[in-house]
Amino acid sequence: MKKEKLKELIGQMTLEEKASFCSGEDFWHTQGLPRLGIPAVMVSDGPHGLRKQDESADHLGLNGSIPAVCFPAGCGLAASFNRQLIQEMGKTLGQECQAEGVSVILGPAVNIKRSPLCGRNFEYYSEDPLVASEMAGALIEGVQSKNVGTSIKHFLANNQETRRMSCSSQVDERALREIYLAAFEGAVTKKKPWTVMCSYNRINGVYAAENKKYLTDVLRREWGFDGYVMSDWGAVNDRVADLEAGLDLEMPSSMGLNDKLIVEAVRNGTLKEETVDQAVERILNIVFRFEENRDKNAVFDRDKDHEQAKQVAEETIVLLKNEDNILPFSENKKIAFIGEFAEKPRYQGGGSSHINSHRVVSALKAARDNTNIIYAKGYLAEQEETDGQLLMQAVQAAKEADGAVIFAGLPDSFESEGFDRTHMSMPECQNKLIEEIARVQPNVVVVLHNGSPVEMPWISRVKGVLEAYLGGQAVGSAAYDILFGKVNPSAKLPETFPVKLEDNPSYLNFPGEKDIVAYKEGIFVGYRYYDKKKMDVLFPFGHGLSYTAFEYSHLKLDSHRIKDTDKLKVSLDVTNTGNRAGKEIVQIYVSDKESTVIRPVKELREFAKVELQPGETKTVSFTLDKRAFAYYNTQIHDWHVESGDFAVMAGRSSRDIVLSEDVYVESTVTIPVHFTTDSTLGDVMENPGARQIVEKLFAESAFGGGQKEEETSPDTVAASDGMMEAMMRYMPLRGILSFGGEAAIGIDQLQKLVDKLNQV
Repeated sequence: MKKEKLKELIGQMTLEEKASFCSGEDFWHTQGLPRLGIPAVMVSDGPHGLRKQDESADHLGLNGSIPAVCFPAGCGLAASFNRQLIQEMGKTLGQECQAEGVSVILGPAVNIKRSPLCGRNFEYYSEDPLVASEMAGALIEGVQSKNVGTSIKHFLANNQETRRMSCSSQVDERALREIYLAAFEGAVTKKKPWTVMCSYNRINGVYAAENKKYLTDVLRREWGFDGYVMSDWGAVNDRVADLEAGLDLEMPSSMGLNDKLIVEAVRNGTLKEETVDQAVERILNIVFRFEENRDKNAVFDRDKDHEQAKQVAEETIVLLKNEDNILPFSENKKIAFIGEFAEKPRYQGGGSSHINSHRVVSALKAARDNTNIIYAKGYLAEQEETDGQLLMQAVQAAKEADGAVIFAGLPDSFESEGFDRTHMSMPECQNKLIEEIARVQPNVVVVLHNGSPVEMPWISRVKGVLEAYLGGQAVGSAAYDILFGKVNPSAKLPETFPVKLEDNPSYLNFPGEKDIVAYKEGIFVGYRYYDKKKMDVLFPFGHGLSYTAFEYSHLKLDSHRIKDTDKLKVSLDVTNTGNRAGKEIVQIYVSDKESTVIRPVKELREFAKVELQPGETKTVSFTLDKRAFAYYNTQIHDWHVESGDFAVMAGRSSRDIVLSEDVYVESTVTIPVHFTTDSTLGDVMENPGARQIVEKLFAESAFGGGQKEEETSPDTVAASDGMMEAMMRYMPLRGILSFGGEAAIGIDQLQKLVDKLNQV
């Protein structure tokens, strides 16, 4: 509907009616107004399947919803590194929403995986903001191509479940920009989601719902977002302040309570009616965008969509280890499937994204035509304690087989929306099972069902590991086909698997003290931290194996000297040197080789997934812009590139860099320098103009003289010169007052010197 028509409709509403549009009509619908022809439209949970509930249902997934198709959760989707795959999945979700009359699906969820313990990590994409943003953008593009909205969430810095409705995420400006905001930024600016959902938590003391800096200044004015902002369910704390900050829609319904506060504030002059009008216009714009583009003939074909869910799952399973090429198995071999997850896989997380799957295929069911498969339960999924009888049966089955596949991971009680994990371990009964099977069977493969990293104390005892993540309702079929070579694995880790929990950079500050969560690791999240510390990890970010091999060659830059306003074109050749078709994920990292600010060793700046037949070579191309070389400068509150050399690297993972080429990037921005009496001589001397001014001043000072030559040995003179230089480098200008010797000056003269330096 055109803007003029929307304004005309709003002009016909009473203040009370306008206020009512600022909250839901019920649990899942926006407000309608029949007398003006304004429909109530439905929103529904996602983001990896349609969880459509009736008005009496809950938000946390405790009650029923319609039968639907569960695609892989975000943790797995990101492992695909395949934008096109996720976009196609988004189109299917959009089609399902059209068939069910859902205007907005509540997702994608892009919050950064700061700690492996976050209970909602299964729904989030990555520890890296580029991966999170690109995967989210692909899903948004796919869903919205069907004229159905998305709601990217949870804005902002919602990285834990502990006290999520009251805690304050204390994050410095640079970390917010480079890590936490960046996960949203690309998706919002490039793919333009119809709505944004704000989080429960506070950001540096201010609730997300009433944080004008981020809801209005950044999201709307800086990024150009033009949809409506809705609250997470129950995230409103001060309705009038929230409305002024940019929160348009409160969900669910406040049952009229907050509507009255809005009316009262307008009437007593503490809230402008124009602010209410603006919120209503934003909401109605999205309502009619959906309503005017309804596909009344859309069909929810669950069986067809199930097959697509299997195709997606095939690209979300990561082959972490394949010692002696144990995989793929031959179907002629007798293989023991062990573990309850082989029969009843954990394929999704708990809480608001929980899908009522219309069918679920386990690995055991997928293997029903393979008479060489034997099965032993091995453990009870919801128990920590070992069941001796089940363990004994599993060990016996493993002895009788040519190999064993143990299906393990985290049960529902270990990770879900609403609470965080307290450790990174799997249930003790499962770890013991793996150890005992490995004692009697040399050919052991572990298939993991989990939403975030787990410790693997048995890793050296097994030959193969498949990370299946939470792969949706067809995960069993996908896992079986990879185990037996019908599908070549092509996924890679979107997060680092540390050796132990204590290695994680947030360990000392997660989940915080009471309501304060200090993000003291700053920008050093995930691989940025592990690389900087040169720390061993279990499996690095970007790692994933294949049943074939790929060779990288001919890395080329279209220039080796550019300005920060230029774009750099990067290309390389990738060759499949193996004997079967496969897909490789090429990762491009950038390293600032001579930065004066603290930066990661390298950062992922681009990636692409390429499919190759045996012997085939393809050229993969990328374009890097200013942001690929920039850091967020808190002095100018903008992205900045320092002039200097950068390495552009192509790698199979963050720890497997294959090729590298250097480029010199020249900054076109001069950072203003402001000297004070507290500025150190070293900082002054870095500025050529200022250096000339002060050199003469301290040449005759106590630091410029030294002992007489005949009284000292050459070694002593050299040592003294080095010490003097170091001391002088970090001495503030005001030190000249005390140590200036013959060059000593007064306070007034010192200030004149500082003024002169600032004129350079």
